[in-house]
Amino acid sequence: MKIKFKTILFVSALAVAFVGCKDKAKEAKTSSAEAAAKAEAATVKYVADAEASTIEWKGFKPTGTHNGTIKLDSGVVNVSGSTVESGSFLVDMGTITVLDIPADNEGNGKLLGHLKSPDFFDVENHANAAFEVTGISEAEGKTMLSGNLAIKGIKQNVTFPVNVSMDGDTMMLTSEAFTIDRTKWDIKYKSKSIFGDLGDKFINDEIELKVNITAKKA
Repeated sequence: MKIKFKTILFVSALAVAFVGCKDKAKEAKTSSAEAAAKAEAATVKYVADAEASTIEWKGFKPTGTHNGTIKLDSGVVNVSGSTVESGSFLVDMGTITVLDIPADNEGNGKLLGHLKSPDFFDVENHANAAFEVTGISEAEGKTMLSGNLAIKGIKQNVTFPVNVSMDGDTMMLTSEAFTIDRTKWDIKYKSKSIFGDLGDKFINDEIELKVNITAKKA
């Protein structure tokens, strides 16, 4: 009987881990903030189209996922050919949306309010997140963009794969989906790596992001 009970517990634990971790992207390399890249004289300036640009987000917990989008406030990219040399972006955290719950459902507003609260992004005190390019490199056949990501006033350097394409006077920068560890930006609510007594009531530390930026030649 004890063996059977232990087996059930083991299978249950595996199921929780599977639900909480499935379909997550690779975590971005994260390190201390670095000096921002500087634009050379020969680069071409592109201004981000805030309405056409989005950041997709996804959060994970044992019972499933939530997802939504966030809009840019503004941004500038300096490009040489099709290579990003420098750039910076402001993200309007007040535009965060929840897409997996219908907009007219009470749960949508409840989750949205919680995401904007001090438990998560504290939008009242930190209306904007920011990203500044620190470098670009090649790894395993992919273009890797590095930059300082500032959330709640905390800067960490992250590196993730991107694709940059041109269409006339329009530049598109699209990242692969990647994850960040939210606790590195002091977002600790129900983190099992911070609080050890949550059982299966935790929220995963990883937040998945996918960046889609459209910019016009200045």
